[in-house]
Amino acid sequence: MNQTLLTRLFKSIEGNKEEPLVRIAYTIIDDERKKGHTKLADRLDTILEGNLARVLEPQQHPTLKLTRNRDDVFSIPADRRYKLPLATHIENDFLRHDMVLAPVVEEKILRIEKEYVARERLAHHGLRPRQKILLYGSSGCGKSMTAERIAWDLGLPFYKVRFDTIISSYLGESASNLNKLFESLERYPCVLLLDEFDIIGKQRDVKSNDVGEIHRIVNIVLGLLEEYNGQGILIATTNLEGSLDKALFRRFDEIIELPRPNENEIIDLLKITFSALNLNKSIKLKDYAKNMNGLSYALVVKIANDAAKKSIINSHKEISADDLNKALEENLAFNK
Repeated sequence: MNQTLLTRLFKSIEGNKEEPLVRIAYTIIDDERKKGHTKLADRLDTILEGNLARVLEPQQHPTLKLTRNRDDVFSIPADRRYKLPLATHIENDFLRHDMVLAPVVEEKILRIEKEYVARERLAHHGLRPRQKILLYGSSGCGKSMTAERIAWDLGLPFYKVRFDTIISSYLGESASNLNKLFESLERYPCVLLLDEFDIIGKQRDVKSNDVGEIHRIVNIVLGLLEEYNGQGILIATTNLEGSLDKALFRRFDEIIELPRPNENEIIDLLKITFSALNLNKSIKLKDYAKNMNGLSYALVVKIANDAAKKSIINSHKEISADDLNKALEENLAFNK
């Protein structure tokens, strides 16, 4: 059974550890771990533990009870002037989650997920899970996709902040929009993505004509992050670590760098991308990984997809070395 089907199956399992179906689930996790599929086993374990925690009797974990708005429906706030939504909701079925990460990054992401699952147990001891996360790294290295993966793994609704709506040319409205959005999410468990966070988190010592407004917005963000006590997870991303105001870094519970993939990770990425198609036996992925070393995750996937599309359009039964060589050559030339 492939990873996606296994993950969907585990999301539907509920009950206690003594029920036959739950026992079978733990057996599957053990089998996957014995096969060397440690990432998949850890992800399935996180999902299962989360499901079991949700059905525990209230007296077992009497703290930090999750609540949502009336009728379990969240109404996205809008800006006052144009009535445009301040965030965009992405349905769970459209979240990207199959990805390859460096082992150190994968370990940190799993820790965030496990702490969120165990939030009630942590609260019982006066502790809180990591909920304010900053992801940084070069473009195309999976920052936004990692945020989507966390939401998908935890079964949380996913929202992406619309900075084009939040940032207003009218004095004071940007701050008002930010306050409104954070207040509305305070009691709603979800993952909120602040993509390209440097838009509002610029250093306050940057010399610019709009430095006064930057000061105001950054100060508001500092306060909102400092005081955030909600039930969801805030994830900010940036390509430009050095452009963020230094005071913002202290407001995050976890700061994670997403590096470019190494050769082994490129091989894994190519295998996943080509999993539905046949490869010509002459293709040695290790050799191609050497040629792609230093590229971003997104570019590696694009090269693989371009080769696959070329093969399908030409009605080939398998992807040839010529297909892959042509895709590699075209993309390297374009991205010099």
